[in-house]
Amino acid sequence: MTHGLDGPAPEKRRLPNGRRNEQGIRVDPEVEVTHEPRRTVISALVQHEPGVLAEVSGLFSRRQFNIESLTVGPTKNEDRARITLVVEEPDPGIDQVKKQLRKLVPVVSVRELEPDAMSRELALIKVDAHDPAAVNAVGDMYDAKTVDSSPETATFEVTGARQKIEAAIETFGQFGIREIDRTGTTALARGTDETAGPTPAEERVSTADEANQQYTTADDD
Repeated sequence: MTHGLDGPAPEKRRLPNGRRNEQGIRVDPEVEVTHEPRRTVISALVQHEPGVLAEVSGLFSRRQFNIESLTVGPTKNEDRARITLVVEEPDPGIDQVKKQLRKLVPVVSVRELEPDAMSRELALIKVDAHDPAAVNAVGDMYDAKTVDSSPETATFEVTGARQKIEAAIETFGQFGIREIDRTGTTALARGTDETAGPTPAEERVSTADEANQQYTTADDD
């Protein structure tokens, strides 16, 4: 005589579809398909103090976010620094990046920039210069600045959007590229729009105001 729960035998039971991620959580294939990765720029205003960059980069390492580039630099306020991130994740991952950044104590504010934000990158490209005229012609094509030259090599500084940098690298490739160094993207919002966005306190006030407005409207009705 056997004891157990009613139901089909183990070999006849339906198994859930999908795979498991590294944490062992089952991934719904339909949900996974609906969120295609996209590339976006996130600007974070942080306190300008030692260890902030290590804390932010450590967050990304622990969470395994797909960060394409990270730059940091001072702002007009000597107590603040700006971190610019280029992220390529599905929308839920991008939301998590922003939420996790806001939890860090040194972070003042976080904002995802609009696609038309002014973004720039700098690259140093060292190429073989056996044909100086042709090499310089390509440099002129991309408004590149010659920062070093010798009988064997020439090094150019190229500044612009990511697409321009990648196009310049591809074109210089015909001469033979010896070395490349890129800064990563830095960006500002256009016009009078604030790049940093509201501070967390301002965000909370805004949320509270919206809630109060909803209650007021309900009372009026």
